[in-house]
Amino acid sequence: MKTSALSQRISSVDAYRGFVMLLMMGEILRFGDVAEALPASSFWQFLDFHQSHVPWVGCSLHDLIQPSFSFLVGVALPFSISSRSSQMQSRSVMWMHTLRRSLILILLGIFLRSMHKEQTNFTFEDTLTQIGLGYPFLFALGFATTRQRVISLVGILVGYWLLFAVYPLPGPDFNWAEAGVTADWEHHLHGFAAHWNKNTNAAWAFDRWFMNLFPREAEFKYNGGGYSTLSFIPTLGTMIFGLIAGSRIRQLNAGYVLLKNFIVAAALLLAAGILLDLTGINPIVKRIWTPAWTLFSAGWCFLLLAAFHYVVDLKQRVSWFTPLIIIGSNSIAAYLMADTLAGFFSHSLEIHLGAQYNQIFGVSYQALVTGILVLLIEFLILRSMYRKKIFIKI
Repeated sequence: MKTSALSQRISSVDAYRGFVMLLMMGEILRFGDVAEALPASSFWQFLDFHQSHVPWVGCSLHDLIQPSFSFLVGVALPFSISSRSSQMQSRSVMWMHTLRRSLILILLGIFLRSMHKEQTNFTFEDTLTQIGLGYPFLFALGFATTRQRVISLVGILVGYWLLFAVYPLPGPDFNWAEAGVTADWEHHLHGFAAHWNKNTNAAWAFDRWFMNLFPREAEFKYNGGGYSTLSFIPTLGTMIFGLIAGSRIRQLNAGYVLLKNFIVAAALLLAAGILLDLTGINPIVKRIWTPAWTLFSAGWCFLLLAAFHYVVDLKQRVSWFTPLIIIGSNSIAAYLMADTLAGFFSHSLEIHLGAQYNQIFGVSYQALVTGILVLLIEFLILRSMYRKKIFIKI
């Protein structure tokens, strides 16, 4: 494998990762505030929708952030194993690194979810925590054959579907207050698909037991967004899709055959996810990471990876994506900055520029003006780190 080819492939993956992180960091732009101030503007309503998570069934651009991040963890793994093997690291040393990385990701996710809380908020639905829980299993599959990976993937998706399918639906005497949702919630599914309704499913029942094993301010009854700990299982499925993609990149090198493979995979996975949803066999719900969502979102991941592979690797337009590569090369730093420092930067701007500085284009756009400046500060920090070759790794 040529160094230049490897560099190009990493550049395309970094560009995709940078795009994903930019979407996350872009939450500070708060399109929803502008849309609320300008309710008649279909443009801002469109941007608001794609910067928000859908209530239950469906997908927005924002919903693709977490699966893309998870998918790219899988894509990177074959290169990581190859690099460590070339350094003559033993399997046991690599396992120690894997377990340490997994623990750090889990604890970091809990730390971020505990910010501004009165005590440690033991919750496991954060993106980093979900990846951490599944990462050791992904690493084990890094040494497996493609057939073994596919069998594991099918087992995960079918098993997770079965877990929900056999869990009983709420009876007539069910106390909906215990689930934090009303019986007539407009997004409830009906018929067989009701097994995947919000906070009345198998994963919710598991968390009613599991989450209360940890010290809490109050008894855990439900997650307000419907998210659950067990979603790490199908999230592992998303990472396996990425692992398969990353292995394919290493095997085929950059080329149109690889591009065709990705596009075909995207089409098949998108079709499979939509078919499961339309037939009522399994709905596309990101919040509980249904098997249909795993397939559907993986289809989008393959399609986005194909797009970046085409432009960056095949057309060699690396310079076009330099800002994204800068962000993607330091994704953990970008993630932490967006979660911890955005509020600090926003407050600092008010201190130094005055409380009304963001109304330069009118009150309707004040959140946007603040967001753009905060995003610029974050990017300048990441660019400085990139130039100084400072990369935060776990």
